[in-house]
Amino acid sequence: MAYSEDHIVLAAEYVLGTLDADERAQVDTMMTVDKEFAGLVDAWSRKLDVLNQMVGLVEPGPEVWERIKRAAGLSGAQQALILPAAPVAAVAAEQAAPVEAGRPAIDLPYDSSQDGSNVVAFSQQARRWRNVATGMMAIAAALVAMIGLQATRPDLLPEGLRPKAPQVAQVSPPAAPVAQAQYVALLQTDAASPAFILTVDSATKNFTVRKVGAEQQPGKDYELWIVSDKLQAPRSLGVIGGHDFTTAAALAAYDPAMVNEATYAVTVEPTGGSPTGSATGPIVFTGKLIETVPAPAK
Repeated sequence: MAYSEDHIVLAAEYVLGTLDADERAQVDTMMTVDKEFAGLVDAWSRKLDVLNQMVGLVEPGPEVWERIKRAAGLSGAQQALILPAAPVAAVAAEQAAPVEAGRPAIDLPYDSSQDGSNVVAFSQQARRWRNVATGMMAIAAALVAMIGLQATRPDLLPEGLRPKAPQVAQVSPPAAPVAQAQYVALLQTDAASPAFILTVDSATKNFTVRKVGAEQQPGKDYELWIVSDKLQAPRSLGVIGGHDFTTAAALAAYDPAMVNEATYAVTVEPTGGSPTGSATGPIVFTGKLIETVPAPAK
């Protein structure tokens, strides 16, 4: 439900305690029959409650009332109030005065400007807005003071209003990459004519074959084999592609010592590799691995 400005100001003044007895009774009745208006009053109470956190209760001393009575002239003995007697004779003479013959009575028009009700209503509304403005200024001053204390003296604030200490994240520097041993084999017919360069990473067991001097034969493919006395027969490591570099991970299933000590051979096979799983063509290039990058010391 949308409330007018008068209702909103009335709720705020109720919380501030600036209403008279009749107005407070009116607000109490409205809160009883209108739950939404009661919620509006409760919202103002939460907004203005921050003032109670900044100041404490102060009980006035008995000398305050004495000063008030002296200022109002009520400190001495009070005399009875005597009202003056009404001029009965003058009033009776005025009422008995006859109206002149032939002169009609004049009925004066009602001047609404003389009615003070609208002035009183405007005065009450102005007082309400003034009280609300004063309350808002007090809230703003309290917030400014609280922010200043949070920045300079947070120890003076209640525990719930103190700023939390900043948390510094601990970031560990990335671990430096550990160098792994690298092995290279020149696959060639003789020392003067290398055809392929085989590079093996000892950590990942991945190998790369780079074409150097081998010429691609029409209708044929080069196939790489691993040859070791620990194997019953040479095993294929795959077809060497027609590009300059061919990479594969076919050595992952073999023992590292056997990988380092084995002989690597290249045969000429039909397109797509050996159809039987065994070498069918002639061995044209061979080579053994040599260590080019040593393993890190432990």
